[in-house]
Amino acid sequence: MKRVLPFLIILVFVLSACDMPGSQAEPTAISLPTAAPTEEMVAEATEAVAAPGEDSAEPGDEKTASTDGMIQVFIPSGKFRMGGLDENAIDDEKPGHSVEISGFWMDKVEVTNAMYILCVNAGACEIPREIKSASRAKYFGSEEFNDFPVIYVTHEDAVNYCAWAGRRLPTEAEWEYAARGGGVDFRTFPWGDDLPSEALANFDYKLRDTQRVGSFPNGASPFGILDMAGNVWEWTSDYYKENYYAESPEMNPMGPDNFGVNGKRVVIRGGSWADGFKELRVSNRGFLLSPDRTLDKTSERYKGEANEYVGFRCAQGQ
Repeated sequence: MKRVLPFLIILVFVLSACDMPGSQAEPTAISLPTAAPTEEMVAEATEAVAAPGEDSAEPGDEKTASTDGMIQVFIPSGKFRMGGLDENAIDDEKPGHSVEISGFWMDKVEVTNAMYILCVNAGACEIPREIKSASRAKYFGSEEFNDFPVIYVTHEDAVNYCAWAGRRLPTEAEWEYAARGGGVDFRTFPWGDDLPSEALANFDYKLRDTQRVGSFPNGASPFGILDMAGNVWEWTSDYYKENYYAESPEMNPMGPDNFGVNGKRVVIRGGSWADGFKELRVSNRGFLLSPDRTLDKTSERYKGEANEYVGFRCAQGQ
């Protein structure tokens, strides 16, 4: 059983409106073709052609979300082998089992600071628990880090953002399918079976903090999804149960019953910039706690756990 714990004491920052970058918080263009586009690019794409619907979409098709500028990739319906299939697999990744997934859209990269600020300014999201990162005193709200993944967000924060953006969190099965690929591909990492390197992922403290989304195109999954190993862990919609795979349905598993929402373990996936290669494996499972409304509102656990290692991406469809 694995759990990701913050290494720093969590402080709650109350920011005034003047601290927020306001109109300057729009997603900014970066050199990578997979980066979130600017507002002007979104408008041009919307005018040029309507995005394909799920009925007509082909594997790898892309569309741009008008709400936040996120590029989404179509993941087709298919079967895959889910769970730990390599020598480093542990009990909560077993047994390996066949899963069938309906087609859906997956965010190509992790939600960025600039995207999240749009939700905060719209009144639909709360400011992250901390505005710093591991090595930066000001991270969230700093234009320099607009295209870096948002961190210090709770599960509730991630759910609220995806709802505001017209999407939702991916299920654990969808996440692993997007990372591993379909059919009989038993790869250990999104890019294959080669061990991680600095050309493939941000991991093992090599870069000491988060990096700009989409910075490791060589580490793309078979469907072309980026940053699914390292950089930040990613929230899913599933509650965690160690032996869930022994009872999981074959078609579109949604995770175990939540047994009530207070202080329950929620699955996170992908590993972070601080994790070794075993945590970057596509079958690896971690968890943090959801909000616990039975506690006093001043408690850190009231809104759930958050730290500098965890962000998220959204999905759509199904």
